[in-house]
Amino acid sequence: MTLTKADLVQEVYQNHNLTKVQATDTVESFLKIAKDCLVSGDNLLVSGFGKFNVKQKKARRGRNPQTGNELILDARRVVTFKPSGILRDKINGVK
Repeated sequence: MTLTKADLVQEVYQNHNLTKVQATDTVESFLKIAKDCLVSGDNLLVSGFGKFNVKQKKARRGRNPQTGNELILDARRVVTFKPSGILRDKINGVK
């Protein structure tokens, strides 16, 4: 199952004495702050959850898998995620 933004809003609404509008604003505010942080090139650390990093990838040679033609992939920035030890342990069932 995939957790969507609507699911997040519903969880915040049900578990915290907020109206649906307040829950939506809360989730939207967090996501805006997170996006702005990553767009500016900063890393985002959420204690107990993990760290989102922005990494610069160099241009590289690639190929079209359908045709086999070689091409140059442009340099770009990508977001990576490294889970915290706490989250990793919970996922693996370690107490």
